[in-house]
Amino acid sequence: MTDIETGWPVRKLAIVFYPFTAAAVAINLFMLGLMGQAIGLPALSPLWSIGISIPLGIPATWLAAKWIRGLMDEADGKPPAS
Repeated sequence: MTDIETGWPVRKLAIVFYPFTAAAVAINLFMLGLMGQAIGLPALSPLWSIGISIPLGIPATWLAAKWIRGLMDEADGKPPAS
C-alpha cells in the first residue's frame, strides 16, 4: 500500500495545518516580545509578529505535520519510521 492508500502524507498535513501553526508562532512571538520588556527590550507589535511568523511558520508546520503523521501511524499500529 502507498501513503495515499494508508493515510495523509506529511505534505498534505502541512498544507492543512500551516494557518494554525503560523498563528501559534505569531502568538508566541508576540508574547515573547511582551516578556522582553522586562529586560528593557522594545515590545514587538502584533503586525511584526505576524510578518515574522509567515516564514517561521514553514519549518514549524513541517515538524508539526511529521509529529502528527507519527501519531497517526502509531494509532494505526504501524512501527515508527526511522
